[in-house]
Amino acid sequence: MATLQALLFDVDGTLADTERDGHRPAFNMAFKAAGLDWNWDETLYGELLAVTGGKERIRYYLEKFNPSFIKPEPFDEFVKNLHASKTQFYTQLMAEGKIPLRVGVERLINEARAEGMRMAIVTTTTPENVTALLKSTLGADSESWFEVIAAGDIVPAKKPAPDIYLWALEKMNLTAGDAIAFEDSLNGIKSSAAANLKTIITINDYTKDDDFSQAQLVLDSMGDSNRGFNVLAGEAAGHTFLNLALVKKIHEL
Repeated sequence: MATLQALLFDVDGTLADTERDGHRPAFNMAFKAAGLDWNWDETLYGELLAVTGGKERIRYYLEKFNPSFIKPEPFDEFVKNLHASKTQFYTQLMAEGKIPLRVGVERLINEARAEGMRMAIVTTTTPENVTALLKSTLGADSESWFEVIAAGDIVPAKKPAPDIYLWALEKMNLTAGDAIAFEDSLNGIKSSAAANLKTIITINDYTKDDDFSQAQLVLDSMGDSNRGFNVLAGEAAGHTFLNLALVKKIHEL
């Protein structure tokens, strides 16, 4: 049996509740700045999360929820510029410290660092968004803690395709059996499972009803010593919060 060598972390919804409290308001700020009367409330945004990637989400919104909008030409450039504006507002929110990490995330990352465990970021969000979150929560040099930052358009097919995970594993010279993934959504588990990675899920309000039958462990959070997790599926072997010992047990399943 392969020994666990690396932890592969999704970002949005897994490390922090960035979707509800970061990306959604940043999109709305970008729409306002562009003179658009669009507003993505929490309910609508939950439906838009069916699609991964910010530019893809804008296109999906126009196709399904706002088809009467007259698309400006060149449309691709319009979407690209609107998304770039959204990224600027998102990094601004991050710099202001508006979005903290989820319970237990920093503790697990620090434990992994202390034990010399390799780590990577594997996400559909942009590299700029990753940098903004890491610097605002873990410190200026925290990006260097992760051997690979697999983010954004680095592969053409985004989650639920497995490509981003396969790319990260290749860059780290690892097989799927050498690593474990941390996800929070249906598209995330589809992606990691298709890459043959064992996966630990921490749900959030947007993903609590998703099908996580392919995951090895489903939790409501990573938990800590003061606030334990609730196990929604799988076996926690008597643990009350997610530490590296439990992660290794899950990897051995």
